[in-house]
Formats: sequence, structure tokens, C-alpha cells
Amino acid sequence: MLSPYRVIDLSDERGLACGAVLADLGADVVQVEPPGGSRARRHGPFLKDEPNPERSLYWLAYARNKRSVELDLDDPAGRETLLRLASGADFLIESQGPAAMAAWGLGYEDLSAHNPALVYVSITPFGPDGPKADYEATELIVHAASGAMSRNGEPDRAPLRAGGISAWAYAGLEAAGAALVAHWERVRSGRGQRVDVSALLSTNLAAAFVLLATRTGGSRETRAGGGLRLGPIDSPFIWEAADGFVSLTLMFSGPAAPFFARFLAWMQEEGSLDAEDAERDWAAAIGRVVAGQEDASQFTGFIERIAAFLRARTKEELLGESIARSLLLVPVSTVADVYRSPQLAARDYWRAHEHPDLGVALPYPGPFAKLSRTPLAYRRPAPRVGEHGAEILAEPARRPVFSGGRPGSEGAPLAGLKVLDFMWVMAGPHATRVLADYGATVVKIESASPLDLVRVLPPFYGGVPGPENSASFGSLNAGKLSLSLDLRNPRSHPVVHDLVRWADLVCESFSSQAMTKLGLDYESLRAIKPDLIMLSSCLFGQTGPLASMAGYGTMGAAIAGLVQPTGWPDRAPCGPFGPYTDWLAPRLTVPTLLAALDHRRRTGQGQHIDQAQAESALHFMTPALLDYAANGRVIDRVANTDPQMMPHGAWPCAGDDEWVVIAVRDDDDWGHLCQTMGLADDPRFATLTGRREHADEIDTAIAAWTQARGPAESEQALQDAGLPAHAVTHSAGDPQLDGHFIAAPHPLRGTDEVESSRYRLSRSSARVRRAGPTIGQDTDAVLREMLGYEEERIESLRAFGALGPEGT
Repeated sequence: MLSPYRVIDLSDERGLACGAVLADLGADVVQVEPPGGSRARRHGPFLKDEPNPERSLYWLAYARNKRSVELDLDDPAGRETLLRLASGADFLIESQGPAAMAAWGLGYEDLSAHNPALVYVSITPFGPDGPKADYEATELIVHAASGAMSRNGEPDRAPLRAGGISAWAYAGLEAAGAALVAHWERVRSGRGQRVDVSALLSTNLAAAFVLLATRTGGSRETRAGGGLRLGPIDSPFIWEAADGFVSLTLMFSGPAAPFFARFLAWMQEEGSLDAEDAERDWAAAIGRVVAGQEDASQFTGFIERIAAFLRARTKEELLGESIARSLLLVPVSTVADVYRSPQLAARDYWRAHEHPDLGVALPYPGPFAKLSRTPLAYRRPAPRVGEHGAEILAEPARRPVFSGGRPGSEGAPLAGLKVLDFMWVMAGPHATRVLADYGATVVKIESASPLDLVRVLPPFYGGVPGPENSASFGSLNAGKLSLSLDLRNPRSHPVVHDLVRWADLVCESFSSQAMTKLGLDYESLRAIKPDLIMLSSCLFGQTGPLASMAGYGTMGAAIAGLVQPTGWPDRAPCGPFGPYTDWLAPRLTVPTLLAALDHRRRTGQGQHIDQAQAESALHFMTPALLDYAANGRVIDRVANTDPQMMPHGAWPCAGDDEWVVIAVRDDDDWGHLCQTMGLADDPRFATLTGRREHADEIDTAIAAWTQARGPAESEQALQDAGLPAHAVTHSAGDPQLDGHFIAAPHPLRGTDEVESSRYRLSRSSARVRRAGPTIGQDTDAVLREMLGYEEERIESLRAFGALGPEGT
């Protein structure tokens, strides 16, 4: 899809995934490496545990489909060669930071003077400006600063990072979408621009609106150990099975209620639950407990009976019953389970890459989406250092695809793009929110029955629950129009057909076959619009034995191996908080959609995109998957420890549940830590091995220092000493986040606070036109102004129940 375009990639491990996505989408990505190879090659794990630049599994994971050239940018000749390559490129990616690039004479202003059409992507930990722009950072620091870490873990222990999930992968995959947003503005204007992506804001998406809650009347949420806390009640999502763990979504009302009722009926069939408990209104009972009208003892006993029922059965048995009975129950997979998945085998997911120089063939995660016309191809394995240097340098000078501006043609990058949006809950709406931010007209189809689950999820504006009060919904769907249709009513279908004719892009995130049953599947709709691009995004994809399974991102995270690595070695996994695949999959949805649109712009060809959110999420786990394939190592729970850094974790500070994270990268960092904390220069701790052997003693010494200080004071003292450290953020008061939360118009409250875009374009700022709509807020306006319907037809549709009530 992106085969006409050339990408120059100067990034290290902090941005490597960006080029990987663009390469998978077809671009020619040239990885520029310093002498001896990229720093990313020193990032473990390693093939056969042998540290070597050619054996880094992190490198193999995210340098696929690229070519490599070795250049010394400290040498004038190397910089001259880079300038020549960049002058003919369409995109450039860097993660060295603005100061380093400017010192080389390779900053955006320098390169754009030679190539005005260049899209220049900068990936940094905290962004190019703000009080923390120059902070020392590792992935642990980013996880803590983002707010996501504050929700991971258990209330009686330290907060946890998400195990196996790279904060740099968050930033890199986000940057791929950002680059293509800027590209679409270039299609109009002929000009490039600078794109700034921070790992901080990219990873903040996984905080599940915890920071927004502190600005909208919500209270601070504490860690719930992989479940939900409802007042005094802990409702777990992770349960022990006979041979491991499973994820059972216990939600007692709303769209999940029928699944819960079927699970209780099964327990009753098996004699594990009496009729009274099976038929009890548990949602009402919990409401009384939360209100203090009843004690929680009945619920505690109920949870114990569920736990005993699940412990008596294997993961395979439970999954089989879940498929047969339509339950919200899946295994918590290890990476070994993931490789053995019948679902992935049925979808022909894995791709074997030969590495002749290493003497191995490794199975890699396959396409992050299945495209009907332009399937993603893995053309080559990750390159050796400078493998293609002679080839690249011998190529004739290249001209960028776009050159020369078109005066007066600037505007929002996606202005004029029309999106028909059937997405709901979180994963899909995150992606269409990005399109709306950058100018697309997004018409969201929804109904009061069934209600979009996010409308009843906290935080709530003013702390008052209600479908028009969810701050999560308001932020997630900012900038969109709401059209209320009852898709179960056949009289609504001609309206959908007219909307398809109007739209450039149709997106849906219902369970597999839902649109087919409605007669609104891709084959039916492309008969109406032959060049239609349609995205179908669901947990497990449109085919395979799990295709019919409905569910939430908590289940996708469990079955994709994302839950098992997060937790403490002596306890059950708690998983990263929330529906984790909902935070991961949209990073790949956006670049896939924009690449498909660019392909249609050039060829006139539409296509269907089948995105399995769990499959997309596996691309965040690629190094861990390769570690199992190459070394037989199953990534498991190690809390916050790191194989290459020590100490590395979270320590308590003065205050209520306040923490600071610290990452000691090497022996020099250890010396600085000792000086800052006044610790004795003990030779037992001088090396990584020694520090590991005496971890408990070191942990106690650090805790004594941090507990005498608040988290902000601890953070500042350690950063002043050149050490990676950060408070575990749990509110929106961090000055580095200034400007991320903005006021947007809302018809009921005047303005609502929502999150802004997670990246910045130098010439094309995101514009949040309004907060998320009320149900059906724009029904009549869309039908009149976009489809040209007369009032008589609109009222007829409403009278026959095809439309929902008029919105506010």
C-alpha cells in the first residue's frame, strides 16, 4: 500500500517499531545505523542468551522488512550522505531528540530546507518541550509517568508496570499513524511537517482515563489486583483453573448481564449453585452493599463458589464451554499457549522467517490486519549491520513523491474524509477519534438499546452516573456526530445504505457475523459502493473457532498472553489494568486505515480489512514471543525487576499510597544513587551481579530514603543527579501534561474536559470541535444536511421506530 514511499529511519529502540509498521505496509524503510550497529541491537533478550548485535530478538522483532546502511553521523561525510538520502525521502524517523539532531545539522529546519515535502517524525520519552523534556528515562519511567502504572497491581504492594509491554512500542506504533496523518495533509498541500510523538502521552492511553477522572469530579482509583472494586467488594477478573488461570468477566448489569446469567445457569446445571443464588438480582444486591444497606458476606461466599467451580476444570474445558454457551470466559495464555493457539493456526497467523546467518528459522507474529486486496507481506528478515549499504548508496538520486507546495491548499489533514462509524466500547472508537481530531467527519451510529457500554463507565462528570455523564465516553468520542438508528429494524437499512454511499470509510467493531446477520457486511455494502473501504475490528477476527465469541479487551489481553507476565512471582497474575487490547489495537488501526485510503487514492480500489484486536496486540509482545521460540523461555511474573538493570522498581514515599520508580542502568548510575541517598560505597554492590545478590538489603536502604520524602521531591532529587526516576502519577497535575486536557463544547454542561491528541503536528494542530455527543444528538441534522432527507421522511422513520429519540 505504501510502496511508492521511502522512509529514512534513524531511530533506536525508542522508535524502531514505527518504521516496522510502515515497512509492513509496504514502504521502503532504510535503517541508518551508527558504526557497530543501532543501540537497539543491544536491547535483550538475545538468541541463545548470547549478547551480540546480530542476535538481539528486540532488533529482529522491529527491524523486519527494513534495509540497513551504516553511517557515522559524527563524520562530515556521513552527514553529507544522510542529507542526500533525506533529500529524496518521503519520511524520516528519529529518536535521538531535537538537540542531538540539530547538533549534527540534521534537525527538521535543516532537512526541510532541502526537502520541503519531508514528514519528519521525532519520538521522545517526554516530548520536545516542557519541564521534563530532558528527563532521564527508561521504559519503567514512562510507565510510571503516564498514569497507567497507578492502576496495575494489588493494593497491598507496589504498583506494577505492564509485564512484557514496551513503552517504546507504544510510541513507535503511535508514530506510524501520526506520520500518515501528516502525509494526508501533504497530499493536499505538497508540504511536509514535523511530527512530535512522546512515549508519555502514547502510554497514557493505557491509564484508562484515570488522570481525566481527577479533573471531572471523579475520585482517585486504587489498584484492584486485576479486577474491579465496587465499594467494599472486589470483583476479580482473573481466576485459578486446574492447570493455570482464566479470565472471567464478572459484570452484573448492562450488555454483559446476559453472559453472566448464562454462566450462573451452567453452575446451577452442574450442582455448584442453588436456584436462589442463580436467580438473584446480583446487580441490585451489590448496589445495596455499596450503599451500606447490606454487608458483603453474601457476595464473598458467592465468589468462593465461583472460584471452586473454576478450579475444578482445565483451561481447555472452560474455553470449550465458553464457546458453546457464549460466556465471557477465556484462558490466561502463556506465550507457549499463544504459539499453540488453534485460533491463530486456523487464521494462518504465524510467519516463519529464515535467518541463515544465525542458523535458525523463527515464527513471527503475522499481519496485524488482513486486507482483502493488499495483504501485508513480510519481505525480508531484520538486516545485519549495514547489510544493504552498498546497494543503497549505489542507487540513483531519488526525488520525493511530493515536491513543491500548493499555495492555499493547506487545511486539516483529513478534512473531507467521511467516516461511517459503527464502532463501540473502546478499541474502535479510539481510532475514529484520531480521524475526527484531524478533520474527518465521523458519524457515529448508536442506539439507546443496546447502550454503548462506555456510556455507563466512570469517571462521570460531577460524579453523577448516567449515559450522558461519562467522561470516558465524552473524551473517547470527542468530535464525532451521533446518529441514533435501530439496526434491528429493517426500515433503518436504507438509511445505512445512503450513508455508505456518502462515506469514504465504514468502520465496525461488532462481534463476527453481526453485520452479516443484518445484511450490512462488506460484500453487501460494496455492491452499493464498489470502492468501499470497510474495517471490521473485533477481538478474534472474522474467521476461526473463536470468531463468534463476543467479549471485551480484558479477554483479548488474557488469551493474547498479555495478562500472564504482569504480577508478583508468589501470586496469581493480575494483568495490566482494564481491557488492555483496547489500548493496543488502535495504534495499528489508524495507520492501516490511512494506508488503505492512500492506496485507493492512487488506484481507485477499495477493500475489506479484518482486524483481530488480539492479533494486533501480539505485535507489542513480539520480543517475548521470539524469546520463547528461540530460547524456550516463557515470560512470567517478575514484578518490576529487569534483567539488565538493578535496582529497578517502585518504592514507597511519604503520603498515602505514594510511590517513586527508579531505574539504575549501570554501575555509574549506582554510584550516583549512593551519593544522592547518602548510602555507603559498599563494594558488594558495585556490580550488577552483586546488587542482585543483595537485592533485599538495597531495597530496604532505598525505601528508608524515599519514605522520608514525597514522590515529587524524590523524583527531582534523583533526576538532578542524572538518574531515571519519576513519581507514579495518579492525577492530572503533572506539569508535563499541561495542555493535554482541554475544554470542549457540550450541549448539557456547556463545556466538558476531554483529552487532546496524543501527538503534535507542526503545521496541522489537532482540533477537538466538541466533546462526545449525547445519544442521537445529530440524527436530524445528519439526515437533512448530509443525506438530503425531507422532514416528512425523517418523521416517518421515527414513527416506525427506525430512529432513536431526538438528541439534546
